[in-house]
Amino acid sequence: MSTEVKTQGPVASFSSFMDKMKPQLAKAIPKHLTADRMARLAVTAFSTSPKLQECDPMSIAASIMTAGQLGLEPGVNGAGYLIPYGRTCTFVPGWKGLVDLVSRSGRGTVFTGVIFKDQQYTFTDGARRDLIIHNETDLDAPEDVTHAYAIGWVRDSSMPVIELWTVGKIKKHRDKYNKVGKAHYSFRDWEMYCRKVPLLQVLKYMPCSVEMANAIEISNASEGMRGATIENGIVVDAGGQFGNNANDITEEKTLPECTAEEFEKRRNEWEPLVRSGKKKAKAMIAAASTAMVLSDEQVMTIDSWEQEGQ
Repeated sequence: MSTEVKTQGPVASFSSFMDKMKPQLAKAIPKHLTADRMARLAVTAFSTSPKLQECDPMSIAASIMTAGQLGLEPGVNGAGYLIPYGRTCTFVPGWKGLVDLVSRSGRGTVFTGVIFKDQQYTFTDGARRDLIIHNETDLDAPEDVTHAYAIGWVRDSSMPVIELWTVGKIKKHRDKYNKVGKAHYSFRDWEMYCRKVPLLQVLKYMPCSVEMANAIEISNASEGMRGATIENGIVVDAGGQFGNNANDITEEKTLPECTAEEFEKRRNEWEPLVRSGKKKAKAMIAAASTAMVLSDEQVMTIDSWEQEGQ
């Protein structure tokens, strides 16, 4: 008699992995997001992307945590994307996500768009700035885009901030930093990339929240093909380039539990930062959760430092 051994497929296996990560996600993301939803978004992206299925599951989970800490949902309305580079996944904020972060601040608004080859426009720069596009278009092919622009208004300002870039200038910008050839995400979504490049320039002049500053840093790191994570509320650039060998096979990694001894060791570093207000408890918990599994008691202890320090 033979027995049939059933093994989980890659999607089911990854779904189980994300279920185990939900407690860590819940500690890392803001209140308006839920761990269940973020995990579902990760599984949806994983199931529809063969390249993402070749990535280290831990790098996908880290990318989801990064997205959550920015308050952005990957794959939803262009807010951001889980981009595979070989075995490494990274979260890249989309232009719609960056626009949303500016709007949330209530201190300014931004918009970005593209101009197609059959459109006429007038651009004025100097003491007065203005960009007028004179006609609509039915074109939508990436190769028909000639320019991309971004416009930002700071609340109560007398004039906008405008960046108008030619496609040639955008390609030079990409080629300067692109280390992965046609694996670069711009080849999959050219219009999104075109809109985002001038937008990042405009954002330099806009009022900036912590989330926006971190989103810009994450975007800059991804442009240079470098990994970046958010630790203690601050973006840490890993410096190394993403791997290109998608055929490498690694075993699924799990985070170690934070033992009582390890927690006491870290406490000497963490507690003064939280009590003094230099680091928020939630940011400290989120950063620690990317490297180890905190117990509920340890999370409550970190929260108590902030409450007692106020």
